[in-house]
Amino acid sequence: MSLISQNAVIKNKGKKKSKRIGDEGEEPSLLEGREESLEKEGSDVEAANLGNFLFGSLHSPVEFGKEDEDEDEKGGLDVDDSALFVLDRSGNKDVLVDGEDGGYQVGVVDEDGDKQRKPAWMDDEEETVVNISKVNRLRKLRKEEDETVISGSVYVSRLRAHHAKLNRGTDWANLDAKVRTYDSDEESEVENGAVVASGYKNVDDILKTNAELVVKRGGRLLPGILEYSRLVDANAEDPSNGPINSVQFHRNHQLLLAAGLDRKLRFFQIDGKRNKMMDSIFIEDCPIRNASFLPDGSQVIVSGRRKFFYSVDISKGNVDKIGPLTGREEKSLEVFEVSPDSRTIAFLGNEGYILLVSAKTKELIGTLKMNGTARSLAFTDDGQQLLSSGGDGHVYHWDLRTRTCLHKGVDEGSINGTALCTAPVGNLFAAGSSSGIVNVYNGEEFLGGKRKPVKTLEHLRTEASFMKFNHDAQILAICSTMQKSSLKLVHIPSFTVFSNWPPANKTLHYPRCLDFSPAGGFMAAGNAAGKVLLYKLHHYQQA
Repeated sequence: MSLISQNAVIKNKGKKKSKRIGDEGEEPSLLEGREESLEKEGSDVEAANLGNFLFGSLHSPVEFGKEDEDEDEKGGLDVDDSALFVLDRSGNKDVLVDGEDGGYQVGVVDEDGDKQRKPAWMDDEEETVVNISKVNRLRKLRKEEDETVISGSVYVSRLRAHHAKLNRGTDWANLDAKVRTYDSDEESEVENGAVVASGYKNVDDILKTNAELVVKRGGRLLPGILEYSRLVDANAEDPSNGPINSVQFHRNHQLLLAAGLDRKLRFFQIDGKRNKMMDSIFIEDCPIRNASFLPDGSQVIVSGRRKFFYSVDISKGNVDKIGPLTGREEKSLEVFEVSPDSRTIAFLGNEGYILLVSAKTKELIGTLKMNGTARSLAFTDDGQQLLSSGGDGHVYHWDLRTRTCLHKGVDEGSINGTALCTAPVGNLFAAGSSSGIVNVYNGEEFLGGKRKPVKTLEHLRTEASFMKFNHDAQILAICSTMQKSSLKLVHIPSFTVFSNWPPANKTLHYPRCLDFSPAGGFMAAGNAAGKVLLYKLHHYQQA
C-alpha cells in the first residue's frame, strides 16, 4: 500500500499587505486601488490553498488535535477523510488489504480455518531435503533406525544439538545451569598438576577476588635456563651509603630488611614496582655486619664488630642494647645464626667457641667448643641440631638438647671452611671453603660415616663467602664477595648452574648477601655499591 498524497489542515495567516507601484506620472484613485488590491489578495489565497491541497503545507506549521469546527473557522478545508488517502493496487494482486470486517481479503487458510498471511519470500533451505542414511558421518543424526530423509531446517537443528552435546564449554553462560563446586580433592585434581584454588563455592565468589584461580602443585624447576626479570631495586627509595651486608625477607612475603656499614637498618614493602620504604633505624655506635629476623617475625637481631648486639622489637619499635655476654670476652659478635624455632641464637666466639644465647631472655645459656677456629654456622630445619665448620677443615654436627657433638667429618678438599647452609626441605647441606670449592652432602649419609659429597661445585674462583637454598631446595645460591658478579645459581638435583645467570651486563657488582622470598617469587641481592637488586623468578607464581 503506497500513499500518493496527504493534505494536512493548516491555519490561515493574516492578510499580507501589498503595494502597487503605478506607471510613472499616473496616480490611481483610492477606490480603484482598493478593488485591485482585493482582487490580487483573493487570487493569492486561492493559489495558496490549491498548493497546500496538492503538495502539503510548506510554510504554515501543521497542528494536530484541533476540532473540525475550529479548523473551519480558521479557513481549513472541509474534506472527507477517505479522500485524503489513496491506495495503490496496481502491483501484486496478492497483497493483503484489511477489509471492512477486520479479516483478510487474500491469504492462506490454516488447519483451524483461520486466515494467515501469505509468505512474501520462501527460503530454498526449507525446501531442501538431506538423505542422512547414505553418508556414514550423518547417520548419528537419525532419531530412528529407518529414518532416511529429513528437511534442511531439521538437519540444521540436529547438527546444532549434536555440536552442543560434544562441546559443553559454554555451560557457564547458562544462568539456570547448576554451579559446580569443588569440595573434595578428587574433583579438583587435573592432569597437568594444577588445582582450583580452595574457597570458591560459586561464580560470584570468584568474581569478587583477584587472587589466583589456579594454583600449581608439585611443579619442578627445569635446569638450563632460568626465567627471571629484574625489577626496581628494593632500596631504590633510600639507597645505602655503604656496602649492604644483610638482606632478608619477613615471613609475610612483603617486608624486606636491608642493613649495612652506614649503620642504618631499613625496612621496605616489596611489591616489585615502587618498593616503598616503611621505616629506618639508625644505630649510632654499630656499623651493621649482620642482621636477621627471628623466624616468628617479632624481632630483628643486629650485630657488628662489637662485644654487644641489638634487639629491635618490630611491633613496639624499641631498640635494646644487649651485652657483653656474662663470662665472655669476645670483642666481636658479628657472625650469628638464629634457630628456625626462634629459641636459640648461636654466635661465633673466640678460639673455636660457639655461644648459645636464649632468644627470649638474651642471656648466655651454653657454649660449644670446636678443635679449630669457628668460621660458619647453620641450623637444621627442626632447630634441634647445629652444623659448624672452621679452620680445621671439618664439619661438626651438634645436638643442642644434650649439647654434644654427634659427628665430626672431614669436608673433602677443604682446608678452611668458610660457609655452611642447610636445605629447608630434605637432608642436603652445603659446605664452602676458602678455595671456592662447594661440596653438597646428604645429611643422613654424612652422619652415617659416608664422607663422599653428592656433588662438588667448582664454579667459584675465590673464597665461598655466602650460600643459600630457596624455600623448596630447587635452587642453591653460592657467592664470593671478593670478585665482581661472582654469584652463581645452581639447579637442584641436577647440580648444574643456570646458563643465563649471572646477567651479562655485570650489574651485580660485588655481591655481599642474598635471600629468597618465602614462596620463592622474589630474589634480593645486596652488593658493595649500596644497592639491593630485586629479581622476579617466573617459575614461582607467588612471592
